[in-house]
Amino acid sequence: MSEKRKCLDCGEEFSGRIDKKFCSDMCRNSYNNKLNSNSTKLERNINAILRKNRRILEVLNPEEKTKVHKKKLVDKGFDFNYFTNIYKTQKGTIYYFCYEQGYLALENDFYFLVINKKIKEV
Repeated sequence: MSEKRKCLDCGEEFSGRIDKKFCSDMCRNSYNNKLNSNSTKLERNINAILRKNRRILEVLNPEEKTKVHKKKLVDKGFDFNYFTNIYKTQKGTIYYFCYEQGYLALENDFYFLVINKKIKEV
């Protein structure tokens, strides 16, 4: 005998297996979409910023190594708060990367742009 339970999404009573939580696939999907929507929106926004940063670096660095002023990056909408990884050399120099596109802060608001060929080949 199956007991009546309430659907976690719509609240309707239903019967079925003891471990069943939803009255239908539609309610199960709806519930899980609501549950994941906030993190998904945040992830989408961050990924969009990272992709934009990567595109900006790629456009400004067609020769695989170049030097640009910070203003040029900022004018194109580059966001220095978002990057995918950091590489620290033995000398302590810190490169920031957006995927395979990287940059190093220099003096007088200049940045040295580089490409990590190991990542690009993968």
